[in-house]
Amino acid sequence: MQHRLTGTTLQVLELELGHGEKIVAEAGRLSWMQDVAMQTRASGGMFGALRRMAGGGTLFLTEFTGAGPGGLVAFAARAPGQIVELDLDGSDYLVHEHGFLCATEGIDLSLGFQRSLGAGVFGGTGFILQRLSGSAKAFIDLSGEIVRRELGDGEEILVQPGHVGMFEGRVAFEITTLPGVRNLLFGGDGFFLARLRGPGTVWLQSMPLPILAHTIAPYLSQPGR
Repeated sequence: MQHRLTGTTLQVLELELGHGEKIVAEAGRLSWMQDVAMQTRASGGMFGALRRMAGGGTLFLTEFTGAGPGGLVAFAARAPGQIVELDLDGSDYLVHEHGFLCATEGIDLSLGFQRSLGAGVFGGTGFILQRLSGSAKAFIDLSGEIVRRELGDGEEILVQPGHVGMFEGRVAFEITTLPGVRNLLFGGDGFFLARLRGPGTVWLQSMPLPILAHTIAPYLSQPGR
């Protein structure tokens, strides 16, 4: 299977599928296809589908299979950002709620982390991470500009939860409250931070969609502005 990324801020992922080659994607992410058969199903049975829903994914996955030598399927980003390629070889990654785009066979999707952080920035849905594991090539849709940080053993970084795009499963992760009463009451940065501790790689995203939606919501709700 060959793939190519086109564009900069609004990328398109095109995958060339030989006869019988397969790719699975979240339902509703298809942009275009040629000489490809598609089938939407609850991969892993209903229990597996419910696990994906708990992790922010869709109930069903769509399987695309090359029907000839020139099969092509494409997925376009829904917001400015970057599509990142991952090679899973038995390792696992935690990805933000809507980050999974598509993968080859062998991917396993489940709930990695879920916690309610209030109805403000996260719209009452809480902070959710999907866990990606198995043996597959996966593509992840991250928002805004991407900053990749390599954390050494024991090295920590504190991050506003929405800016956490993805990190290796070996990175220790917890949600902590913002230190200091004045910071909590007057800092304007929310009550919670994500603490990530190495070793491992962390991908940070500059424009989380929940934060963007929260920022523009007052203007959308007032006609004439």
